[in-house]
Amino acid sequence: MFGRWLRGEGATEKLSGADALRASIAHELPGADIETVTVVTSMAGLLGAVAYADRNYSVAEEARVRQELERVQGMSVAGIDAICKVLREHIVEISTVQIPRYARALVELADTDLRREVLSALIDLAAADSSISVVETNLLRQITKSLGLSQQDYVELQARHRSALESLKSS
Repeated sequence: MFGRWLRGEGATEKLSGADALRASIAHELPGADIETVTVVTSMAGLLGAVAYADRNYSVAEEARVRQELERVQGMSVAGIDAICKVLREHIVEISTVQIPRYARALVELADTDLRREVLSALIDLAAADSSISVVETNLLRQITKSLGLSQQDYVELQARHRSALESLKSS
């Protein structure tokens, strides 16, 4: 009688955005330990969050996400495609709910130099469309703090993109 509401043995649950991203990265980096998968997942998630901060995941921003993922040792082009697909499908959850989780994981597993490198990549991503919006700036400052970095770290890293800051552009 209740069979249609019960899960069948072959039923598959749809993964949340965070779980789908982690599963995709674990699949694409089969020899990686759990810490590496967590760090790469956190980096990819934060890249997605910054790319979607202005609620527009542009072609230029995805190209920059791809460029950053190419830096991951052992990551194939097919793997980058799969990860970008997950980001596109789950961008809203990844860019809102998961940011604190990703930042916390990086604080726990990454040294200061790696966290600064991640912040630098996030700033480069925000500038990919030649403009860093106020929303992106606010998110980057929030992520800076969540990564255990100082606002001085943020200011130093974003200095090369000073001309792209919308808050400094004349109307």
